[in-house]
Amino acid sequence: MDNNLQNKKILILGLSKTGIIAARYFLGKGSNVFISENNKQDEKDTKIINELTSKGAKIEFGSHSEEFLNNADFCILSPSIPPEAEVLKRLTEKNIKYFSDIEYLSLTENEKIILITGTNGKTTITALTSHILSKKYFAPACGNIGISPLEYKDKNPDFYVIEASSYQLNYSDTIKPKIAIFSNLTPDHILWHKSIENYFNAKAKPFYNQDKNCFAILNFDDPYTKKLASKINSNVYFFSLEKQDIENCIYLNKDEIVLNNEKIININELQIVGPHNIQNAMCAILAAKISGLNIKTIQEGLKSFKAIEHRLEFIRTIEGTDYYNDSKATNPEASIVAINSFKDKKVVLIAGGRDKKTTLKDFIYAIKNHISKVVLIGEATQRFKEELSKNDYINIVSSKTLEEAIDIASLDKPDIVLLSPACASFDMFESYEKRGDAFRNYVLSKK
Repeated sequence: MDNNLQNKKILILGLSKTGIIAARYFLGKGSNVFISENNKQDEKDTKIINELTSKGAKIEFGSHSEEFLNNADFCILSPSIPPEAEVLKRLTEKNIKYFSDIEYLSLTENEKIILITGTNGKTTITALTSHILSKKYFAPACGNIGISPLEYKDKNPDFYVIEASSYQLNYSDTIKPKIAIFSNLTPDHILWHKSIENYFNAKAKPFYNQDKNCFAILNFDDPYTKKLASKINSNVYFFSLEKQDIENCIYLNKDEIVLNNEKIININELQIVGPHNIQNAMCAILAAKISGLNIKTIQEGLKSFKAIEHRLEFIRTIEGTDYYNDSKATNPEASIVAINSFKDKKVVLIAGGRDKKTTLKDFIYAIKNHISKVVLIGEATQRFKEELSKNDYINIVSSKTLEEAIDIASLDKPDIVLLSPACASFDMFESYEKRGDAFRNYVLSKK
């Protein structure tokens, strides 16, 4: 398809990171690029607008006009556009195909794609896999991690290590990656997908498309992903936190990660903490092994990898207290994973933000078992406090600011102060990244 882009009309819906990189790519191929953004123009977009229009792109804001939609050869979607959007109905009526940027990439590059999906752990697996593979290959981390794989298409990578969200996969009907990883599944984005079944099916698409020449890496400890194994045609590898007497399974035996009776690494040699990060490491090990790396090279990559920002990121130690930034934990399930990473430690949890209104039952259970005090912030404060109190947990303090919460959490001189909000950030911060940055900066500023 790339050889026939000259003078083609390419429609891009959304002036997002995905849309911007896609626009640059297609402009570089001599295409006629039309970018249609439903939101109103923002002053912060001026620089990128000037760049793209100077290269020939046409851009509109506030609507999706007939001029932009008519006669498009195909359309690249920004991931967050919901399936019921009126503009997608219009594209269907006009017989204009629309898909994600990773679906477009897969039309020619399936053999190079290592795709990572799941509810939690995607970004760490993606970054770690890329980090290990980079010891031998050019294997950039891309996709939902922050940069479209189209950024690398003309640079001929050995592999594309792609983090894929359910939004992206919803618009990726034929993608068939050489290696696909499914980390786990818990309820998330249900309002967008309408049901957990739809959410699972979006993430499962690449696995259903695979054949006997492909590889699937699945979580043996997760009922959704374990069950998927019997429904697909690829070569299945499992990972588990318990020893499993099955073929092609990497598992934890005491403190050793083991694959086919071969010890890979002691978990104490990793710089990332918690059971979930052991699972993340297992996924990366399998992907690297399937891709042709030897154990020594894999070990070197594992030992040198540090936690991703905002994902159980160690910040510093102050007077015996370790501070961890887990701002990416925007749902209770993700926070439970963080809480369970510090068993047998005295932990003060900072939680709260914009409440997703999901059940708190398991979250409260984890708090009662492992958390010495909870400091609540943001809009979720009242509901979280009421639910905790109803379940006989009373060591709760409210705070008006994140900085004040950090100070309160530090007073007990715990082993760990953990920011793991279990909520979105939008009541107090524009993103979880901004929330995590605020946590990090304040902790680093403390005397």
